[in-house]
Amino acid sequence: MCCALTIASCGYHVAGHSDLAPKGISSVCIPPFANASVRYKLTDRLPEAISHEIIARTRYHIVTDCSAADAELRGSVNNYLYFPTVFDPTTARASAVDVRVYLSVAMTTRADHKTLFKRTNMEVRERYEISVDPRAYFDESDTAVDRVARTVAQQLVTAMLSNF
Repeated sequence: MCCALTIASCGYHVAGHSDLAPKGISSVCIPPFANASVRYKLTDRLPEAISHEIIARTRYHIVTDCSAADAELRGSVNNYLYFPTVFDPTTARASAVDVRVYLSVAMTTRADHKTLFKRTNMEVRERYEISVDPRAYFDESDTAVDRVARTVAQQLVTAMLSNF
């Protein structure tokens, strides 16, 4: 009996919705991200990817009307850099591109504007391949932006839950 109580209280929990988040918060609004970069599609995809991740991993509900939310998650893409990293030796064309995204994110309570989470100058990296055959070329940059948005969402929600 004593062993069962010890095991039950040792901190293990079932994976899924986290209860580490502040108890007074049940709904979150994620307005469009500000954009100081040259890549416009990323700011469109970030709120959606973060919303999906929050729904999957926390007990929060996502609402579109910020006046009805308990908290707001605001962010800005500060920089979007991309550069070739691998070149085909026969054609001298780029065959791989690295992407780096720098962003700032803060989650605050709507009632008293208390900061629940803040991450400034967050960096996310992604890499994508480019076909060196011009006949088989397919622009992978949009797919890379989708992967960056998902990576940002995963890292952000993990950091938020670790912070709480």
